[in-house]
Amino acid sequence: MTTLYLPLDRSEDVPIHRQIYQGLRRAILDGQLRPGQRIPSTRALSLELEVSRQPVLAAYEQLLHEGYLEGRAGSGTFVSVALPDELLKATSKRTKTRAAASPPPAPSGGNDGLGPFRMSLPALDMFPGVLWARLLARNARALTQAQMAYGDPAGLMSLRAAVAEHLRTARGVNCEAEQVLIGSGSQAALRVAAAALLERGDRVAMEEPGYPGARAAFDAAGATVKAVPVDAEGMNVTALQRLRGQVRAAYVTPSHHYPLGTTMTAARRLALLDWAYQKGAWVLEDDYDSEYRYVSRPLGALQGMDTQERVIYIGTFSKVLFPSVRVGYLVVPPSLWQRFVAARMALDLFSPTLYQLALAEFLREGHFARHLRRMRGIYLQRRNALLVGLERHCSDRVAVHNADAGLHVAVLLAEGLDDADVVRRMARRGLTATPLSTCFAGGSKRNGLLLGFGGSDERRLLEATRVLGEVLIDYDNAHVTRIAATP
Repeated sequence: MTTLYLPLDRSEDVPIHRQIYQGLRRAILDGQLRPGQRIPSTRALSLELEVSRQPVLAAYEQLLHEGYLEGRAGSGTFVSVALPDELLKATSKRTKTRAAASPPPAPSGGNDGLGPFRMSLPALDMFPGVLWARLLARNARALTQAQMAYGDPAGLMSLRAAVAEHLRTARGVNCEAEQVLIGSGSQAALRVAAAALLERGDRVAMEEPGYPGARAAFDAAGATVKAVPVDAEGMNVTALQRLRGQVRAAYVTPSHHYPLGTTMTAARRLALLDWAYQKGAWVLEDDYDSEYRYVSRPLGALQGMDTQERVIYIGTFSKVLFPSVRVGYLVVPPSLWQRFVAARMALDLFSPTLYQLALAEFLREGHFARHLRRMRGIYLQRRNALLVGLERHCSDRVAVHNADAGLHVAVLLAEGLDDADVVRRMARRGLTATPLSTCFAGGSKRNGLLLGFGGSDERRLLEATRVLGEVLIDYDNAHVTRIAATP
């Protein structure tokens, strides 16, 4: 069982139950939901979609009546194994097309850093550690000699299949298990992508401001990074088109821009894909913090809109589970598969098998989907606590830029405040934050703070904002004193 990506438009005249029916039927016809795959209960889906159970029940009943779904007593609701004739024809055609395009199989072969406002830190206190330990122990006891030897550089097939199923149904990604490449987190995935796609001197377009880790990966490959400004709609594609010379790839975080939190609009996404098609360039989609949105349901991936296979999709389990799991993944177009596998092997051969085995079960048995649903509510409460604290203690010195999604809030500092100096002062008070200015490559920078809230509970966040307010007051007073003392 997994979460489902079913976009609903409440402004349309089409009833909600009809939209749910059409979305599920389309997912089955398109192969995103496969015969025999379990789907969420009506209660779980109604909570996921934030609608009453009645329209979900109506949609399920219609699909059951038409033969697209089947109920199994005591087990739940599944996509029918024996599908209607028109569906069999559609899926048969799609399966043949995918089989022809499938790549060949890969060859075998101060503080503790956990202080309030720490970036990219999930709620470690809420992770189901006992369950995870049980999965690890069970798989450790059952390890075969083959599993103890060198593994497939692309990753364990059972995990790749589970990741592909999750991405198809929850993120709208068009992929098969044979396109999923497992690596050691998103940073390693970026290094693999850079090694596979770039040669020394190649030009890469990147959001400005943007993720410093991506810039480091491209620098390590000897590429030249060209900054492209981000506005309220995401990367400015018009500015991208104005870049002179051949641009080999563009790196974007469309679902939740790092660091400002902007969501790329549909128009910009289409324009970016069109640019890639026309220029023969690649798009590296880092689906950063896409699972957690607080003003709307999670948005589908850019890769799902790509009809010409120009997008390489990057994701990680570091922030939805815990960072030290060190498992990330890429979804690679078939034409690039062998190149990416070779780059993956050159990095560190393969990922640890035991964690892959446990994680595959964690996804396959529905624990991951349940964990995501639970954490959305917890992170909403923590985000709200942070916003309340900022309003109460810091409102005259910071301005919240965006708090719609993800596990951090970007705030802008008042004019004259140096964010790097503020962060140093915060560290002396036990607070961990990231200066916004470090995300800019060019000379024109904005001063602000990136405040993570995932790793701290509400009480701790409220106290941390009080301390932050004191730090900012002390900074202002010291700044005024320096100005007064200047001859």
